[in-house]
Amino acid sequence: MPYTTEEGGRLNNFATEPKMYEAEPPDPSQKRNYLILGGLAFALVGGLLVVAISVS
Repeated sequence: MPYTTEEGGRLNNFATEPKMYEAEPPDPSQKRNYLILGGLAFALVGGLLVVAISVS
């Protein structure tokens, strides 16, 4: 575990940093899946609103 010695002899421990990488843009099939899931989520929320309004 990496550590540094501060003034007065105190040790300060640091967590190891994770290896960084660049995110890759989604491919066309992932974009299609995002659109489908977004549509389903929109329909679910819309349906819940319709039920809530009709019940009240």
